[in-house]
Amino acid sequence: MKKIFLSITFLFNAALALACPVCERNQPKVFKGITHGAGPESQWDYLIVWVTVAIVLGTLFFSVKWLVRPGEKSAGHIKRFILNNE
Repeated sequence: MKKIFLSITFLFNAALALACPVCERNQPKVFKGITHGAGPESQWDYLIVWVTVAIVLGTLFFSVKWLVRPGEKSAGHIKRFILNNE
């Protein structure tokens, strides 16, 4: 029963996320059928979005990289003081 309820919920939400006919007609070719509302008003909107995507991906990359392999090798690093404090 739980699986059926979740399936119906996801399908209903997916149907709501698709663009209505008016929005689909007004969107540029790239966004037809997948988004609601007004489309980009100029080429600057695309530039802003791509710069933001690059910043987010760079931040994500370095966050994961430094979480997996921090790279502090110094014996005087603050983590050594905290870990070796007995």
